[in-house]
Amino acid sequence: MYGDTDVMRKHADRLREQGADIRALADQLVSQAEAVTWAGRAGDSMRERIRERAARLREAAERHEVAADSLEDHTQTVDDLKDTIAAAERRATALVDDGTLPAFESPAPGHKDWLAVTLPRVEERG
Repeated sequence: MYGDTDVMRKHADRLREQGADIRALADQLVSQAEAVTWAGRAGDSMRERIRERAARLREAAERHEVAADSLEDHTQTVDDLKDTIAAAERRATALVDDGTLPAFESPAPGHKDWLAVTLPRVEERG
């Protein structure tokens, strides 16, 4: 069996949470730096450096979001492929059971080789 999509979704959620935490930390750092009453060039320089570092933290938070989005897209693709494999297995079983496909050597259950299996089209009778 291939990737556990529930686990993958949990990882994506964790990435989003970490991104939100990093973004909140950046906001907190800037807020605290702005609240410092240190006057003069040194104080201004410190606040500017904090704003620059906070911008980098926000970029890291954004990368976490992008990674979470990518992981969710991949997870959906895995789910779609697993559904396609299951449908091919069901169809092959039905064709074998009704005698339409008398000799069929199937891939292992759930294996990706099911994606390459070509099954005959059977006209519906009725």
